[in-house]
Amino acid sequence: MIPAAFDYVRAGSAEEAISLIGEHGEDAKFIAGGHSLLPLMKLRLAQPSVLVDIGRLTDLSYIRDAGDHIAIGAMTRHMDIEKSPVLAEHVPLLAHAASHVGDPQVRHRGTIGGSIAHSDAASDLPATTLALGATYVAQGPNGTREIAATDFFQGFLTTSLAADEMLTEIRVPKMNGAGWSFQKFNRRAQDWAIVGVAAWRRNGESGVGLVNMGSTPILATSVSAALASGASIADAAEQAAAESDPQSDLNASPEYRVHLAKVLVRRALEEASK
Repeated sequence: MIPAAFDYVRAGSAEEAISLIGEHGEDAKFIAGGHSLLPLMKLRLAQPSVLVDIGRLTDLSYIRDAGDHIAIGAMTRHMDIEKSPVLAEHVPLLAHAASHVGDPQVRHRGTIGGSIAHSDAASDLPATTLALGATYVAQGPNGTREIAATDFFQGFLTTSLAADEMLTEIRVPKMNGAGWSFQKFNRRAQDWAIVGVAAWRRNGESGVGLVNMGSTPILATSVSAALASGASIADAAEQAAAESDPQSDLNASPEYRVHLAKVLVRRALEEASK
């Protein structure tokens, strides 16, 4: 449980952080709250040669009403998302999901940008922002670009971010009165989900994101397509695992995860339809 040796440098701005990552190459990693990266380093599943600390970049910590969406700085802590009155009004699903991340200590240190950029399929917020149709903003040496959440997650702990890019903002569409639900099945209250579901419905539209049902966060498009075609909630929920490739671990077999996904999607859609 001891990480491999690494060098450490603290960045004073986003521009400096990007420059440092470019200087040290693919073996360098950003670290903010550290709650996603450090556990992997302790298991030596990640062995960066350099850590670039961006934890004090306060200009990337904000929650702003931007008209048709809410803009969230990548360094915004989970607790700030959970307690935000702006999100409670316009994107309550995200605020509620943030309240299920770890424990209060984790939520006071962990950041939404770190959770998304780490691309852990077992994390709550990547799947939730995916279900909500979020757009991510990346900054690199050549400027900024927008990446749709549907194009962002590429594989196990892999995203479409370039090696010299940093996630700086998350843009989440306003829910405009949509019904919503977040369901999380785990062994203990503070554990990662064995399976989780973030779902919303409004005027024939819907979005369903799945936690821990594959190597990446999953958008259950077959569920939304079934609902749009007039299927009942029960029938639509049977499509919950259509896009998934659940893995086996000490907590659950793939078959058990498929069963859980169907049950939790049904519950989520029922709650979102009230």
